[in-house]
Amino acid sequence: MIDEATLRRQRLTGIALMCGAVATFSCLDTTAKYLVQSMDPLQITWARYTGAFVLVLIFLNPFKRPGMMVTQRPLLQIGRSILLLGSSALNFFAVRYLQLDEALAILFATPFLVAVLGSQVLGERVGSHRWIAIGIGFVGVLIVTRPGIGGMHPAALLSVAGAICYTLYSVSTRLLARTDSTETTTFYTNMVGAVVLTPVVYFVWSTPQSIFLAFLMGMTGFFGGFGHYLLVRGHRLAPASTLSPFIYTQMVWTSSLGFLVFGDVPHFWTIVGSVVVIGSGLYLLHYERKVGKTMIQAEENQ
Repeated sequence: MIDEATLRRQRLTGIALMCGAVATFSCLDTTAKYLVQSMDPLQITWARYTGAFVLVLIFLNPFKRPGMMVTQRPLLQIGRSILLLGSSALNFFAVRYLQLDEALAILFATPFLVAVLGSQVLGERVGSHRWIAIGIGFVGVLIVTRPGIGGMHPAALLSVAGAICYTLYSVSTRLLARTDSTETTTFYTNMVGAVVLTPVVYFVWSTPQSIFLAFLMGMTGFFGGFGHYLLVRGHRLAPASTLSPFIYTQMVWTSSLGFLVFGDVPHFWTIVGSVVVIGSGLYLLHYERKVGKTMIQAEENQ
């Protein structure tokens, strides 16, 4: 049995891994939006998964560790991988027409949905403090998107579909963390994506016009593979409902990269909404630390 103080420390580590993962995902989205100006989104998605799979073969070397390819839940592994593949492809199609911060704002509906499904499917307790943090973050999303005011590009529907896929992916990640290792899940995630898209890429392929573009294609594999490795590691240490609010920190990275690379200036309401959603994540982090310190002090006084 693990004592409560250790559990709290694990959750804080999981939160740090989640923050690192979403920063990496921002780099992936920025790279994809840059590439989608000159090639098909399916080609970029293929590069993301094939590149990550090559890195898995190099650094994890499943041939010397055949046990890594053994999963206790093969159908869930494949289903989870397809969900992430769908989410990635839909997102890459969406950012062709949307600013990065617009696409991300829609994706930010995911934590609310994860909390609901997590309580029903995973049996995780979502206490009042977490509900408050998630609820405040969701209000921030509404501030950014302002539904019914001004309207968004129809491509926003692709982001909505991607968010639904990502929600189901997040819940299945937590389920797999109970039985399979991080390495096993990482292996299947990238292998399934590469296998599914390799026959498809032939029909949409366009040769990169420069070495730089080819390099960026390769970097999508690194950003995607490393980001999801951090994500899975985080889910092994903390419940999905605890990690979910920290996906909001991605707005800082995405808005900054969108401005630096594409000159996209966030709307005033995007900035206001970002402050709200980031504040919700910081509130939950403060709560986790406060409770953790209280438990440690109680143990020392015994």
